[in-house]
Amino acid sequence: MYYIDEKIKKLHRIFDQNERSGYLRLDLNENPGGLPQDFINDVLSDVTPEMLSQYPETLHFTEVLAENLGTDIKHLCLVNGSSEGIRYIIQSFTSVGGRIVGVVPSYFMFQIYSEMYDREFIKVPYDDDLTMNVDNIIKEMTNDTQLLILLNPNNPMGNIYSEAEFERMMVVAREKQITVLVDEAYYYFYPNTFIKYALEEEYVFITRTFSKLFSLAGCRLGYVVGWPEGIKIVQKMCTPHNTNAFSMKFAEAILTTPGILDSLIEKYNEGRQFLVDWLDTNGYAHKGEAGNFIFIQPKTDAEQLVSLMKEKKKILIKKYPAVGTLGDCLRVSIGELKYMEIFVNALEDLDK
Repeated sequence: MYYIDEKIKKLHRIFDQNERSGYLRLDLNENPGGLPQDFINDVLSDVTPEMLSQYPETLHFTEVLAENLGTDIKHLCLVNGSSEGIRYIIQSFTSVGGRIVGVVPSYFMFQIYSEMYDREFIKVPYDDDLTMNVDNIIKEMTNDTQLLILLNPNNPMGNIYSEAEFERMMVVAREKQITVLVDEAYYYFYPNTFIKYALEEEYVFITRTFSKLFSLAGCRLGYVVGWPEGIKIVQKMCTPHNTNAFSMKFAEAILTTPGILDSLIEKYNEGRQFLVDWLDTNGYAHKGEAGNFIFIQPKTDAEQLVSLMKEKKKILIKKYPAVGTLGDCLRVSIGELKYMEIFVNALEDLDK
């Protein structure tokens, strides 16, 4: 008998198959400039026929990553982008009908995976001023809650949690035996991390990716940090050879080549400061303390501006509706100075 899972059949997904080549891509939180070409050439020069012909081996890179993080490999699981790790944690540490608490808006795959596996996703909304009241999260951490999902910092709002706020939530999580997942995809853009909890306690996970600051979105590589027994569970969910040799080779080169990571951070900070200063000078309200993205309240229609940017300026950005008191906003990825100059020149020309 033919069978289709009704949950999957009814699942609402959007697949963007648009060709983005030739555009300045400020719509998906990538690094628009990417890695230096000479660095890429140097890494590729070491690619051998053997590397391409054999299945990827993960031990060496996992050891390199563990040393970089100040831990050991039993606390780490490599995944095909952090979204894969998030999926496996939801599958393994919640049950059918299980209660998952998360803030909204946020990375939408948290909700997608919850619906996909027939979990109950409880949405904790932001206040109108775009702040997150931790009391509202704690209120939803009931005795039957199985998983709390947080982001540090959050996409798309760019908010962060203080150490005191996070510890308040952890007290409740320990008391009510709630697994905690903290997605730190944007950690390097605001280097305040809660990784110590994942290394020192049980039932706490951190997920990270090499897609953002590390500029490897095209390679698909991420990792999960957690206590050893929890990591073993996540590893059991992974498909064989789920991370590819190119992604690990480039990630190792970034971690071990002096100056590369510092240069990426410096270029980002310079671009962000320029953009924020320009927006302030020109009277634009904006929001986003952390992360490589920012909400901008336009002076004209946001949806029309997104279209005009694409058609007239070859720049891709996004529109977000009803962003608190700001209303409909532009959401723009932040890159190095030269790309931010292109964007503000286009905004000045079109938003009038």
